[in-house]
Amino acid sequence: MRRFLPLNVSAPFHCALMQPAADAMAQALARVEIKPPAVPLIANVLAAPISDPAEIKRRLVEQVTGTVRWRECVLRMAATASPTSTRSVGKVLAGLAKRIVPTLNAVSIGTPQDIEAALPALTQ
Repeated sequence: MRRFLPLNVSAPFHCALMQPAADAMAQALARVEIKPPAVPLIANVLAAPISDPAEIKRRLVEQVTGTVRWRECVLRMAATASPTSTRSVGKVLAGLAKRIVPTLNAVSIGTPQDIEAALPALTQ
């Protein structure tokens, strides 16, 4: 049996109603230089790794209105890189990741101090 939990969110995220936000994201990203990542970036809308900067921009825009394949992303990360830990913004995502892969050390980043503390692990 599957269990569904209603999420207390402030907007209709990841659907066609967010197209104005996707358009704004595209305009903002057009002014930003993105370099190829040092580690694989798993695109939420693909549940697959991407590294081309143009594709990263395109997929970031797409994910504003597209389906987030979170479970598949977490499983991909676990299968691809065998991570022992992950960093996520907010407690909800860290908790969801831990439910999907119980052996994962999911660390929540929620404050500027958390970001500073996480930087050494993220830039290795």
